[in-house]
Amino acid sequence: MILVSLVLAAILGMVAAWLLPFGSDSHRAAHVHLAFALGVMPLILGAMTHFVPVLTRTRAAPKNVAGYAALAWVGGALIVVFFLFSLPEIFRSAAALSGLVAGIGLLAWQLLRGKEALGGAHPGVRWYLAALLCLAASLLAVLAMSVWPQQMLALKRLHLHLNLLGFVGLTAVGTLQVLLPTAAGHPDPQVAHRLRADLPAALGGTLLIAAGAAWLPLLCWPGLLLWLIPLSRLLRVWLARYRNEIFCRHGAVPLLAVALAGFSIALMAGSAHGAERLDSTGVAHAFVFAFLFPLVSGAAGQLLPLWFRPGQQTEWHARVRRRLTYAGGLRALLFLVAGIMALAGSGSASWFALAALLPFALAAFSLLRDARRP
Repeated sequence: MILVSLVLAAILGMVAAWLLPFGSDSHRAAHVHLAFALGVMPLILGAMTHFVPVLTRTRAAPKNVAGYAALAWVGGALIVVFFLFSLPEIFRSAAALSGLVAGIGLLAWQLLRGKEALGGAHPGVRWYLAALLCLAASLLAVLAMSVWPQQMLALKRLHLHLNLLGFVGLTAVGTLQVLLPTAAGHPDPQVAHRLRADLPAALGGTLLIAAGAAWLPLLCWPGLLLWLIPLSRLLRVWLARYRNEIFCRHGAVPLLAVALAGFSIALMAGSAHGAERLDSTGVAHAFVFAFLFPLVSGAAGQLLPLWFRPGQQTEWHARVRRRLTYAGGLRALLFLVAGIMALAGSGSASWFALAALLPFALAAFSLLRDARRP
């Protein structure tokens, strides 16, 4: 039930971020960290404990490894409290240290599992390792803020882009390439080759954009071009193989496809922000509305039934999955519109995003009531 709890906590974090006033600088920072540090980061770490055993064909993760996500959640809570109440810097450092320990611990476990894999680990594991390295570097940047205050703005930007494009982006794009074919019901035979070939471009693009945003804006543009190589290739494959499932009224596939489109939009907007061409607020909201919301609701819609009742798939799993992904096509469109409106500076964008998120949130929490029913 740890993974279920992390999904529900992520939903609550996103809704709380939507409700929190967005006035002062401290509230802006708390707003962002509610969604990311308290919601998405622990959920991603928890999801890795599900996918890594699958990708390495090894046993399930032990309880102490599953606890790394809980440690990251504690760090997320600390950083939100730090910003809400303007606490001393030691709280910020403690939050970063909690996340760093969790990320390094999970990284070490994944390396061990990769060595145990018969015939070698699936290349998707490499995307997770790269994502965790980006997370560690982003949290080291937070720790450096206390000893290098004259570089505070640069370190904040480095932290932001390593997290969004590196940790979240690499994890999401690596997972989506396996998850969407599963949700569509027929496999992608080229996924392993593509993951192996595309990681250098995605990781290199992330590092260039992060360094460019922090110190040399011109680096953002070659970084963007590198990232667009795997994204354009993946979008082309999906449109060729899964067009009917993507343009469908219901199901997880439309949400997962829009998450990739939303990430591509947010990536281009983030590069423009790193090059000092766009305001950070609109970019951050576009990332949340057009990428994170459909990603979490689509992935959790596919996986929550399995996490509630592990083992053999039954009619109950299929029924719950249909409920969680009902009107997935319409909700995916609303998320995409919300992200574009956010980039345009429209104050109504959040209402579109909330309208698309709430049905999933209500369906997910209703599982707590009836998960034990046959």
